[in-house]
Amino acid sequence: MKKKVLVVDDETAFLRIVKLNLEETNNYEVLTLSSAEDILFQVHAFKPDIILLDILLPGIKGLEACEMLNKDPIGACTPIIILSALDKVTDKLQAFKVGVVDYLVKPMGKEELIAKIEKALRAKNP
Repeated sequence: MKKKVLVVDDETAFLRIVKLNLEETNNYEVLTLSSAEDILFQVHAFKPDIILLDILLPGIKGLEACEMLNKDPIGACTPIIILSALDKVTDKLQAFKVGVVDYLVKPMGKEELIAKIEKALRAKNP
């Protein structure tokens, strides 16, 4: 059974590459969003197994979206990996404080991305 991945990032090219890389393995079904504005609606509709969430989004920022998801019954049970172009310790600390399972710095390779997703999914369902 394919794992469902919700990817939220405002960079259209990045969304296309991630979707292509994950779907070509035949292990993932991917839904992409360019903002976090309707993330709660999409989490309820799509029911992702994991969320990849950019930290710097227009409107609702990634960490704000994490806090919203933490208050939601479905969102709170879904592991989140933060994506960022910046490798800042303060951002990492804030991200882990709001409960993300991992923090990935863009750009990352396909193998690294898949390894992080699989690790997070195994931790959720040991």
